[in-house]
Amino acid sequence: MKTWIKITLAVLAVLIFLVLGYGTYQFRDRHSGYSIDLFLENQRPGPLQAGFAKVDISPVGFDTWEDTNGDARYQEADGDRFHDLNQNGEFDPIWVAGFHQNKPASGINDPLWARSMVLEDGEFKLGLCIIDMIGFGNDEVLTLRKRILAKTDLDHLIIASTHVHSSPDMMGMWGPGPFTRGVNKEYQQRVFEGIETSVLHAMENSRPAKIKFAINESDALPLVGDSREPVVLDAAIRLMQVCDRETNETLGTLLNWGNHPETLWSKNTLISSDFPHYWRHYMEEGIVHENEIIHKGLGGVAIFMNGALGGLMTTRPGDAINHPFTGKVHTEAGVEKIEAQGLALAKISFETLQSGGDSITEGSLSLRAKTVALPMSNKLFRLAAFVGVFDRGFIKWGHVRSEVNAWTLGPASFIHIPGELYPEIANGGVESPEGADYAIDPVEVPAIRSQMPGKYRFFSGMANDMIGYIIPKSQWDEEAPFTYGRDSAPYGEVNSLGPETAPILHREALKLLEDLN
Repeated sequence: MKTWIKITLAVLAVLIFLVLGYGTYQFRDRHSGYSIDLFLENQRPGPLQAGFAKVDISPVGFDTWEDTNGDARYQEADGDRFHDLNQNGEFDPIWVAGFHQNKPASGINDPLWARSMVLEDGEFKLGLCIIDMIGFGNDEVLTLRKRILAKTDLDHLIIASTHVHSSPDMMGMWGPGPFTRGVNKEYQQRVFEGIETSVLHAMENSRPAKIKFAINESDALPLVGDSREPVVLDAAIRLMQVCDRETNETLGTLLNWGNHPETLWSKNTLISSDFPHYWRHYMEEGIVHENEIIHKGLGGVAIFMNGALGGLMTTRPGDAINHPFTGKVHTEAGVEKIEAQGLALAKISFETLQSGGDSITEGSLSLRAKTVALPMSNKLFRLAAFVGVFDRGFIKWGHVRSEVNAWTLGPASFIHIPGELYPEIANGGVESPEGADYAIDPVEVPAIRSQMPGKYRFFSGMANDMIGYIIPKSQWDEEAPFTYGRDSAPYGEVNSLGPETAPILHREALKLLEDLN
């Protein structure tokens, strides 16, 4: 064999070895051996206790910039210039998640939070922390859960995201370009510390509690739209107000509704929690209009828990939001629009709590939590994991670890799903449209909410993970001909693990609910 052939083969062998080694490292399991199959059931109702806390996790000390042409993309060729606030001669931005890459933050409109609630029934303690982020991966959740459970007597901790599209990139895919991870490691540690501090403070703030549940099925319908057929909305607002049993002061309020917090839309470069900021603010501080107190603030800590928002639940720039008191109609994306939206949601919430509901002072927690393996068939996701845009490994080849949780308390039940569930899977209405890639009957039936016990059925998305869209398999649509007369493929599949995700999560959710029932 000629020398040059030997050298070429040797070089190729070395390159293959390096690629395989690199791939093995990138796809390694970050929490090897971790699996949870937890069943907590207290059959002796007792006096309830609860604690709430919030910690500011807004980024600090980052370089800002001027967007000269308003395209929300940093391009020096367009005349964009950064403000070197730390005087090191380099651009040290916070990359904003959502819509597109290469969008640095130009400032902060309102603070981001880690907001926590801890519930106790005399036997078990459950923690819930929700952060103002577009998503938080299961590996990061497990890192924090292990750390916090080791320091406390919590039996379980759920960490979810509001899925806001004006938050720093915590997933990796919204950096300056398609092959550059957008997560700032120093800021990531600030978020970790904020979550831990928030949960610990909530435990310290625990008080004898009285809990009220309420629901408004329809008044928020004008505040959300469905941008993908079939039109199935989850417009109901579900509320859980927790008061001090001795003083009757509000400790915290859980606000549950399904909509993308992206009303500021794609050209916004300000850090913001979008409409949840104003909703929480008005619930805590109250509503005043023309020097008249319309609703007195509840105080405490208001927590927004997002619902089933796939499909796609959103408020687009052209969607009108009416200010509930001035009557002004907001169509253009901007701060005034998200304030009006948050104010309208708060008004509905106050009126719903005042009109009735069910209260308990005693109860028992029952919880099921289970690790699930999900196939990552999305080739772009695999590539992102390989090149390091995603910091996420496999628990077996091609499968990622995720999680489903369900729990009950009195007349209420809660289901926590790790992504953006299409509302038809939660509420019913899955279809088998002509042109779908799989000519099958609906798989995700019966609807999850129909199997949940109790009168008040809370749904939580982006919980303990963020895996993207969870699309009914019978509606999966990547290849022509396209469903519902479309000329091109709908948005959703490109940001989904794959067509098997929904059937697996639906099946696992129903199993947990069957155990609780």
